[in-house]
Amino acid sequence: RSPPPSSHRQTSQDAMADTNHAPRAFVVPQVEDNAEGWGPCSVPDHLKDLPYAPFNKADKIGRAADFSGATYGKAHYGRNQADRNAPTASVFNFGYQDGEDSYKLVDNKPVTRPRFGPPRRFQQRFQRRDRDPRRDIGPEREGVANHAKDRPPRTRRGNFQRFGRWNRDAGKTSQGPSVEVGPKWRMLEQIQFAALSKLNVPEPQAVDLVRCGKLECYDKAYDRVTPKFSRKLQKFEDIVFPNVTTSQDPVIKRLQEQKEGNVYATDKILSRLMCAPRSAYSWDVVVTKVGDKLFFDKRDRGDFDLLTVHETAQEPVDEEKDPHNSASELSQEATQINQNFSQQVLVEGERAIEFDEGNPFEGGGQQKCAKQAYRYRKWEIDEKTVLIARCELDGYADNKGQDALVSIKALNEFDSKATGVDWRHKLENQRGAILATELKNNANKLARWTAEALLSGADQLRLGYVTRSMMKDNRSHLVLGTQMCKPRDFAAQINLKVGNLWGIFKSIVDLCRTLSDGKYLLMKDPNKQTILLYQVPGDAFDPVEEEDEEEEEDDVNEED
Repeated sequence: RSPPPSSHRQTSQDAMADTNHAPRAFVVPQVEDNAEGWGPCSVPDHLKDLPYAPFNKADKIGRAADFSGATYGKAHYGRNQADRNAPTASVFNFGYQDGEDSYKLVDNKPVTRPRFGPPRRFQQRFQRRDRDPRRDIGPEREGVANHAKDRPPRTRRGNFQRFGRWNRDAGKTSQGPSVEVGPKWRMLEQIQFAALSKLNVPEPQAVDLVRCGKLECYDKAYDRVTPKFSRKLQKFEDIVFPNVTTSQDPVIKRLQEQKEGNVYATDKILSRLMCAPRSAYSWDVVVTKVGDKLFFDKRDRGDFDLLTVHETAQEPVDEEKDPHNSASELSQEATQINQNFSQQVLVEGERAIEFDEGNPFEGGGQQKCAKQAYRYRKWEIDEKTVLIARCELDGYADNKGQDALVSIKALNEFDSKATGVDWRHKLENQRGAILATELKNNANKLARWTAEALLSGADQLRLGYVTRSMMKDNRSHLVLGTQMCKPRDFAAQINLKVGNLWGIFKSIVDLCRTLSDGKYLLMKDPNKQTILLYQVPGDAFDPVEEEDEEEEEDDVNEED
C-alpha cells in the first residue's frame, strides 16, 4: 500500500497534540429537584411547542419515527388484540381546516369495485361458457336457468344475519316499566342479578297445613295426539280462573290469625321472585311490612298473571308488521291457551280426589271456578322466617296404580318464522329441538312453571304444544301433542338449582326485614339486570279512583 499523504498525517498529529495539552471542560447541567415524582418540573422554552406522541412501554418498536399514525406490523393478521386496539399518535396527523369551504363537490358517485377481488378461475370458466354460442342450454336445463335468474341474490351480509352474527341487537327495543314511578316514591335499594345468581340455601321441608278443592283425572288420550291427528283447543268462557292475591286470600287470613308463619305469599309470586335473574321484562311485587310479618302481593289492575311470550329471545317480534303479534296480544293469547288447555285435558265423570275443604273462591254465582286444588304449605327457612304460601295443582294422573299430582301448562306457537322451527313438521321427530328453542326464547316462563311445580309438590309436569290453526288468526288453535316431565329432573335439565331459588327469596326477605313498617314495591328495571326497591305511600295502589268514578256515575243516573 502507498503511504498516506504527508498533509493528512500532519493534521492528525496536530489534533492529538491539541487534545493532550488542552482538554475540554465538563459543564454540569442544572438538575431540578422534583419532590412529587421524577422528571423535570417545567418544560424548557425551546420544547414547549414541540408535539408529543403518547407511548406505552409495552408497545413493540417497529419504526424509529412514524409520523403517519399507523404502527408498522399492526395490520398483519395474527397480531395480539392489544396491538390492534392500541392508540395511535394522532398529534402528527395532517389537518387543514382553512379554506375547506372553497372546495366544490364535483361527483359523489362511488367507484365500482369487485366484491371479492379479481375474478377467479372458476368464475372465468363459467363466463366463457356463457359467452360460447356453441354451448346451447337444453329444454330440461332452461327452466332451472330461468329459476336461478328469478331467485334473489344471496348476499354475504344476509347470510350472516340469518345466523345472528351481525346486527344482533338491531331490532331490540327497550321495554317500559311495569308501573310508572310516582313522585313521592323513594328508592332504597338496587339488587343486582349477578349477586342473586350466587346465593345458595338448603331446601327447607314443606308441610301441608290446609288442602282445598278437588282434582280431576288427566286424560291420557292426549298423550297419543300427534300433528297428523291434532285436536282443536276448546274455549271455556263460562269458567272463572281466580287469581286472588295474598292479603285477600281467606285461608291465609285464617292462618295468620292462628299465628302460623310470618311471611305470606302465593306460588306465582314466589316463582316470580325466585326466577328473577332469568326475566327480561319489567314486573313488580308489592311488599307490606306489619310488625314482624311480611306480605308479598300483586298489584291491582296489573298484568302480573299474564304469561310472557318470546321474552328471552335474541330477536324480538316486529310488532309493526303484524299487530296481532305484539307483546300484549301474545301475552293474552298465551294466558287463554294455558287456561283452556288445563281444563280440556281433564276427564269429566272419572274419580276425583276431594281434599279436606272446598274451593275457597267458589261463590254462589252462575259462573263456575276452574277445576283446581290448592295446598297451603309451610316452610321453615330459618329460625326467624316461616313461609306460608298457596300452591296450585291442576289434576292427577294414574301412575302404575298410584295417584300422581300433576301441574298442567301449555306452550304455544304463534309464528314458525320467528322461532325457525315449524311444530307441525318437526314436533313428532324433533321434539327435543323444539323444546330447546322454547328454553332459549321463553327461559323465564319455563323456569317459573318448574318452580311452581316444585313448590306445590307436583309429581309430574305436563307440557302441551299448541299452535294456531292459521298463523294470522290468534283465536283458533290446535293441540299438536303433549310431554310429561318430572319437575326435579326438568329443573336439572334447564340448570335451575333449587338451592339458588330459596337463596334468592331468603335474601329478599332479609332485606325487607330491615325496613320499617309500611308499603314497598319491588320492581325489575325494564332495561337493566336489577331489582329496584321503592318505598311507596300507603294508598299508592288502592282502587280509590275507580270507586269514586263509579259513585259519580251512580249519582248522575239517580238524578236523571
